[in-house]
Amino acid sequence: MKLFDVYPVNDVTITKALGSYVWDENGVQYLDMYGGHAVISIGHTHPHWVRRIEEQLEKIAFYSNSVNIPIQKELAEKLGKVSGKEDYQLFLCNSGAEANENALKLASFHTGRKKIVAFKKSFHGRTSLAVAATDNPAIVAPVNETDNVDFLPFNDEGALKTYFQTKGKDVAAVIVEGIQGVGGINIATESFLQLIRRLCDQNEAVFIADSVQCGYGRSGKFFSHDYAGVNADIYTMAKGMGNGFPIGGILIAPYIQPKHGMLGTTFGGNQLACAAALAVLEVIEQDGLVEQARQRGMYLLNRLKAIDGIENVRGRGLMIGFDVPAELKDLRKNLLNNLQVFTGEAKPNTIRLLPSLAITRKQVDEFLELLQEEIAAIKNEKVPE
Repeated sequence: MKLFDVYPVNDVTITKALGSYVWDENGVQYLDMYGGHAVISIGHTHPHWVRRIEEQLEKIAFYSNSVNIPIQKELAEKLGKVSGKEDYQLFLCNSGAEANENALKLASFHTGRKKIVAFKKSFHGRTSLAVAATDNPAIVAPVNETDNVDFLPFNDEGALKTYFQTKGKDVAAVIVEGIQGVGGINIATESFLQLIRRLCDQNEAVFIADSVQCGYGRSGKFFSHDYAGVNADIYTMAKGMGNGFPIGGILIAPYIQPKHGMLGTTFGGNQLACAAALAVLEVIEQDGLVEQARQRGMYLLNRLKAIDGIENVRGRGLMIGFDVPAELKDLRKNLLNNLQVFTGEAKPNTIRLLPSLAITRKQVDEFLELLQEEIAAIKNEKVPE
């Protein structure tokens, strides 16, 4: 049997990881400025995270949600405290797509409506409803196609107001990333998020803050939507939540009432996943990683803006993007192959940086030096002798 070939992969085999570094099978060290799609929040194989998982594994790794699972309540309490959303409710699942799927479903249950508002360049996942709300027809199968999702321009307040004037009473939910990740590190303006809040209130619709990639402290606030000073009705989470252990969840405003059977999961909130997630929150809290992400991000952004050759540097905290002109089209590939630095991308020409929130100032400087070295090398190659 062979693997189903759906991913283009780099010819690198990672066998060891620690903090912001990984090593391949030949012992070559790489600087990880991407964290495996923003998953690594507190650093690879953080000792507290490893110990928490080991201790839980020796007790019980899994039993279903048909019994009391006290560690779920412990996680909910800690998450409420660290996020500042203590009066919210928590539903646990396994991934970001599953979190968004359940959030959209819950909004429809709550309102009795079908219409979803999403935005251009959005990415919300690959499951049925999440992918229908994702602005990428190439990954939407015919069975996922629906007239229930309308896409509006991102950050276009006029278009949003006009839409709600005619269809507002049909809207179950507005789903929006505080910072679009796959879409290219596009930041939702504070006034845009505030308008979504007002329009949802006026029309009794649900505001869903997709925080799968831009949440968990990455932006310099626990949720990037918090910059707007308004609360969403549902927050979706996953990537940084388990530091590599699969777990996702949604925070649900207290006014949304549950009933038995409306949502469900087999593996969501299992004991081992909760232990991993608790370890992440404990390290974030103890080490002040949300504020560190803000400070490291400001430093990195300012330094990047001074580098000649790259364009349109933007981001918040440690969720940063910049555009690469045609003459530097091989920059990301060369950083990996020549200088052993992992970065991410967004089509057509954006490099994305999503390192661990625990990255050190020295490691940030190391990246900046390597980036400038490779830019200079590419430019020198193009100078005729």
